[in-house]
Amino acid sequence: MKRFADLSEQEVLALAITNEEEDSRIYRSFAHRLRPNYEASAKMFDEMAEEEVRHRTMLYDLYRTKFGEYLPLLRRQDVKGFVRHKPIWLTEQLGIDEVRKYAANMEYEAARFYRKAAENARDVSVRELLVELAEAEDRHEAVAEKLEGKIGDRARSEEDETARRMFVLQYVQPGLAGLMDGSVSTLAPLFAAAFATHQPWETFLVGMAASVGAGISMGFAEALSDDGSLTGRGSPWLRGAVCGVMTALGGLGHTLPYLIPDFWTATFLAFAVVIVELALISWIRWRYMDTPFLSATFQIMVGGALVFAAGILIGSS
Repeated sequence: MKRFADLSEQEVLALAITNEEEDSRIYRSFAHRLRPNYEASAKMFDEMAEEEVRHRTMLYDLYRTKFGEYLPLLRRQDVKGFVRHKPIWLTEQLGIDEVRKYAANMEYEAARFYRKAAENARDVSVRELLVELAEAEDRHEAVAEKLEGKIGDRARSEEDETARRMFVLQYVQPGLAGLMDGSVSTLAPLFAAAFATHQPWETFLVGMAASVGAGISMGFAEALSDDGSLTGRGSPWLRGAVCGVMTALGGLGHTLPYLIPDFWTATFLAFAVVIVELALISWIRWRYMDTPFLSATFQIMVGGALVFAAGILIGSS
């Protein structure tokens, strides 16, 4: 890899042309991905891509005037210390706000790099060119802010609501399903083992096995249930991981108190943790699933109490 300071004026200009072209294609990719759900933002990125194309044309016209038709292939990854961007496929899971911030950072980082390189450049012509490129990136950032302002309040409100629904589908629903399963389904085996043995350590092992097993089972069940292509629920493996982890955490919450050697202290603490878990589930259903809080609390508490009682009765028999 070459150092930026070692590039000739021709190479710096060629790198700038490549940079502008890649940025325009990144913006096109953002627009293509966002268009089904965020039409206003997609239009904004289309216009930003057009701005990058126009700047690339201006740079290329200048390059041909000074150096002719031959354009050496020089890319970001060929220059040590140059601005790096994530591969485009790693940005596919970014939310709408993260995509906007990503675009703003692209412009800011390029301008900062050019300006820093200009400070270290010894050749006057190279220094002048780097300053010019920094100013061009500053103009790009101003254009980005201008285009961002074109999204009206109504469009922004609609896009925010769409983002909220996608967040619920992709994260809240699988996480809530896992938390409910882990918190409720592990109650019976845990407290059955507790009241059957009155041994905290043995109870802890049963709870650990039930929690981890339920997490693995729920994770695979969620991942294999829907590939997300029709429902828009996102990556199946991401949903499966969220569901599996939340399932395991739901069971581990009231399992960990049985690390306490005293049986009754551990049991009372586990019971208190169960109350907190069920209250948290009720709050999530109220906050994200539009379920009335009292109704959600009643449903969860009744179900949890029945499973809890079943575990105690079975363990005490």
